[in-house]
Amino acid sequence: MILVTGGTGLVGAHLLLHLLQKNEAVRAIYRSEKSIEKTRNLFKLENQQELFHKIEWMEADINDIPALEKAFQGITVVYHCAALISFDPGDEEALRKVNIEGTANMVNCALDFGVTKFCYVSSIAALGDTREGENLITEETEWNPEKNHGDYALTKYGAEMEVWRASQEGLNVVVVNPGVIFGKGFDSGSGELLQKIRNGFPFYTKGSTGITSVEDLVAIMIQLMDNNVFGERFTIVSENIRLQVLLNIIADAMHKKKPYLYASPLMTALAWRADWLLSKLLFRKRTFTKATAKSSHSLDIYDNSKITGRLPYTFKPMREYLITVSQAHLKV
Repeated sequence: MILVTGGTGLVGAHLLLHLLQKNEAVRAIYRSEKSIEKTRNLFKLENQQELFHKIEWMEADINDIPALEKAFQGITVVYHCAALISFDPGDEEALRKVNIEGTANMVNCALDFGVTKFCYVSSIAALGDTREGENLITEETEWNPEKNHGDYALTKYGAEMEVWRASQEGLNVVVVNPGVIFGKGFDSGSGELLQKIRNGFPFYTKGSTGITSVEDLVAIMIQLMDNNVFGERFTIVSENIRLQVLLNIIADAMHKKKPYLYASPLMTALAWRADWLLSKLLFRKRTFTKATAKSSHSLDIYDNSKITGRLPYTFKPMREYLITVSQAHLKV
């Protein structure tokens, strides 16, 4: 049987759908029954309601060892998709607890229960740092601890260290590092970006990022596991895209005004400082940080040649996909 964590999130829910379409037996853990409704709605959206009822749901938390031990009974394959995504420095402790400690608990249980295959969903945020004069990032690019990294990136990198530690102890692991993930049915992650454009977000920068569709990501994860590829990490990026172009595609698809105010490096530097001050004065979460400002101007390119050279897989054309996802978001 296959265990999926994060089954109530974008990646985990789409993964459950793909696995069930392959007639796999799956168990998914959840923390609250209310969160399961998002996954149920995705299956309804895809006209696969009958498959939803084949999921074996079990209440558990990745930081609750006794509950995890019950969830691991009879499990041979694990897809660890659960993670906390936050760019607010105030969430540092929670990020470490979920992303690092939770992943350590997962791989420890996998070792204890004799799991044969373990797939961890990391992020391009955990890939290495380019040197001066370079902008290409591969799976072999070295992480520079001296550079400024946000807490999310640090904890995803720390989680990978737990996975590689378990690999040294005998667990067969594979790690995927997806770019910004787009997909239907969820309002978190990239869904927040879609909502900003829907609300008339006016700013753009001239940086770039790597993006992918959730369908491409989960299909590749399954292929990697089915092909017994272990002890490696793979960058999952359909294409690299300028942020201004990305925002314009979404705005056009939604028939909204394109972002029209250029946020220069100076402007974003002032913005994250102002956001810090307001968060202190108003006791609210950060919405724009130093790390976010830096990444919005980055021109790093994420190289996907390792995965395209390993698997016979063709990524979806992202422009058409973004239009479809953006238009679907309007119906939510």
